[in-house]
Amino acid sequence: MNYSRARGRRAGKPDTRAKILEVARRRFLAGGYQGVKLRSVAAEAGVDLALISYYFGSKRGLVGEALALSANPADVLDQAVAKGDPTTFPQRVLAGLLALWEDPASGASLRALVAGAAHDPALANRVKEMVERELIDKIAAQLGGTDARKRASMFCSQIAGLIVTRYILCLEPACSMTHDEIIRQYAPLLHLALRSTTANARRPAPNTLSGNTTGR
Repeated sequence: MNYSRARGRRAGKPDTRAKILEVARRRFLAGGYQGVKLRSVAAEAGVDLALISYYFGSKRGLVGEALALSANPADVLDQAVAKGDPTTFPQRVLAGLLALWEDPASGASLRALVAGAAHDPALANRVKEMVERELIDKIAAQLGGTDARKRASMFCSQIAGLIVTRYILCLEPACSMTHDEIIRQYAPLLHLALRSTTANARRPAPNTLSGNTTGR
């Protein structure tokens, strides 16, 4: 006889994966990355612990799928690039990201993902790769010039600082500012980050994101 599975535990039924994700998402959002143990997820889902490894590979893989977003910062960036005047690109990015982080579903997932990355170097590296590939590289491609990637990185760094200040640390005044106040204060800084400071940089095309404005 096979005693490898605890009595009453389910094997790999079609709904097992979805049940694990349901439990994991609820626990990650409630207890954070560090506070969730895979054994407790398996126990609540009523499955063998080995099935988590089978479906997701690791805790990092589980949190990545459990916290998958219906919308994400890359979507916000794509929409901001596609719509409207390039000179108002920072304003559109700020408006989109503020809405994303303050949406009850996506905001909770993003906060949990950031918390997980703070405790798991491998997960942090995955987040870093996503930011570089989906945000920095895409912005740099729109900018032009020899220092395009540097400017794109500075742009994203300032956005990250705002996100951490407002949504992770809840530092004032950023924590209680309205969307309009944040856009008014931060958009000029983001415009400056996008502008080239390299003397021999190629002049940006009229439709690139850097424009010729300081945001005023």
